[in-house]
Amino acid sequence: MNKDNTKGNAIVDKHDETRKRLVFKLLPYVRKNGIQSLRMDEIAKMMEVSRATLYKYFSTKEEIMGYVVNSFVEYINEMMEDSLDTDQRFGLRFQQLFEQSVLSVVYITEVFVKELENSYPEHFDRLQEAMKQREQQVLAFYEEGIAKGIFHEVNPKLLIRQDELLRSLLEVKYLMENQVTVSQVLHDYYTLKKVQLFTQEKMNAVDDTLIAAKIEHLAHKIAKNLY
Repeated sequence: MNKDNTKGNAIVDKHDETRKRLVFKLLPYVRKNGIQSLRMDEIAKMMEVSRATLYKYFSTKEEIMGYVVNSFVEYINEMMEDSLDTDQRFGLRFQQLFEQSVLSVVYITEVFVKELENSYPEHFDRLQEAMKQREQQVLAFYEEGIAKGIFHEVNPKLLIRQDELLRSLLEVKYLMENQVTVSQVLHDYYTLKKVQLFTQEKMNAVDDTLIAAKIEHLAHKIAKNLY
């Protein structure tokens, strides 16, 4: 690769990194309130940049939403593609899906999805398609685990629908009324999913030391955006 190409790629990478950083600052508001009611100068203020700087990276609100959706779609598609040839692989995939499910319900909120459907239908369709494909992958994963005797014989579709409970469990009202922390909710939900899925004989396929730090990181990130 010549020096010009290397320099060009570095510029593109830096530009995208800045876009990602700016959007990340906006996400806590968008997940709760959407973006339609905001003016571009208000968005710039939330991103902690001038309006002129904002326009260097995003020209419209639709472009911002498109970038957000692209990021979500890329994350949703981050599934292991290698074959599940050991029990430990099922344990690792289970933990990856747990982390993905938590972040999905936290950031892909009903408010966000409804606004996409009403104001940005093309982005809505892309997100919906990615979520449908993920559901098919998760179903296949559960069915494979059941067939190999690693998972209990439970209805995989019910397990997927169960993840929607996380939305209400991670609401401020629920946490305060039940005097529990985000960390406690995530730890308990993780344990519940693990016990529901893995047979007693295959429970050692799950290495909980690999997920403990991630749960605390997730809890910190979620709690920071709740209040």
